[in-house]
Amino acid sequence: MPHPKRPYSRTPHRRPVVMDTTQRPHVEPLDVAQIPFLEIGAPLPQPNLYRKRFRQPPNGLLPGQLVGVRTPDGKTLGFGLYNPVSEMAVRMLTWGESPPDEALWDERLRAAIDLRDTTLKLGDVTDACRLVHAEGDLLSGFVADQYADVISVEAFSLGMFQRAESLARRLCELRGAKHWLVRTSPHSETQEGYDAEPLRSESLPNSVTVQEFGTRFKVRFEGGHKTGFFCDQRDNRKRLAEFCEGKSVLDLCCYTGGFAIQAKVLGKAADVTGVEIDEQPLELAKENANLNQARINFVNADAFAYMRDMLQNGRQYDVVVLDPPKLIRNREEIEDGTRLHFDFNRLAMRLVKPGGLFMTCSCAGLLSHEEFNKLLCSAARQAGPPEPGSENTERPRHLPRQMQIIERTGAGGDHPISGNCPESEYLKAVWMRML
Repeated sequence: MPHPKRPYSRTPHRRPVVMDTTQRPHVEPLDVAQIPFLEIGAPLPQPNLYRKRFRQPPNGLLPGQLVGVRTPDGKTLGFGLYNPVSEMAVRMLTWGESPPDEALWDERLRAAIDLRDTTLKLGDVTDACRLVHAEGDLLSGFVADQYADVISVEAFSLGMFQRAESLARRLCELRGAKHWLVRTSPHSETQEGYDAEPLRSESLPNSVTVQEFGTRFKVRFEGGHKTGFFCDQRDNRKRLAEFCEGKSVLDLCCYTGGFAIQAKVLGKAADVTGVEIDEQPLELAKENANLNQARINFVNADAFAYMRDMLQNGRQYDVVVLDPPKLIRNREEIEDGTRLHFDFNRLAMRLVKPGGLFMTCSCAGLLSHEEFNKLLCSAARQAGPPEPGSENTERPRHLPRQMQIIERTGAGGDHPISGNCPESEYLKAVWMRML
């Protein structure tokens, strides 16, 4: 199999951007007469409205400005944040005749916190969770995680970045947190057309230590991916541990060691190997293992090369986890990203012992559940047990590998899914027994 056409590393790659953020309309107008309106040709009840659906906008609109959206016959649909550069031109905040006011922000934040505290009772099992999940909490373009006494925010839109510091401070007050951090993703900066340095509170620590189900993890804020840690896999990490007692476990694309460490600590696995291409998170994975006195073999390697080496040596594992970074970030990457998923899974399936467990993930919202399932079935048809000593491990000559899908899961409940935004159900985890 050839090397992937593009990197699958989680390390971000910045691209040129075209707009700064010096003009920041922080305060929303209270009088609807002060709000400019855009006319939409084909209204849809979606939180994110694309530029091609709008008629010519009025002159003088500021990037990130609050705008109204109405139909050609003058009916007001709602209000949102406008960006003339982004294909996603308006991110809706409210629907109906009433514009958002300052009270709206606290209302949305309090409702999000109530879900985590009162309904999910996450405080009983962890001090690290997703507090606000973009469209799932009616705040498109804005996510916030809490790690101990730090609120870590990632803004995916210009309009939300302009308001993110204020929202981070409000979350600190509501949660009793001491510190906050606001940053953007390089990919969203490219899509939204602006450049922004991270914003942070005074004396923000370089890292904090959190726990989930009693296992400790260090979250490092400098250079970390997303907001610093993957809270969305919390329940899946615990679920995986249930299959690991006395078993050999391989965690591919292990990042800071979440699955590998829980397999050893909660699952009492006999031996665990974690493979990661990026050096910085791998060093943190080793620190996390030491925090929990867990002996794990961490390998700094390209996962494709590592899998081919193990196949060449005839090595297999009782449990294999494959949790790659986001391989499809936009529609232009669907074909290549789907191929990468296929190649990853075809090789990983061959590393599972007969009767062993394979858990595979995709965090690409643009790859549907149906397409992911088709991909996995196709990969199984081309997979099989390794051939020790074979010079050609890329095109197996044996019968297709049989698999039994036993469970499908996704992100934890602190990552709620918006009924009007199907792509917010981004994380897919498929659990299968390989025969």
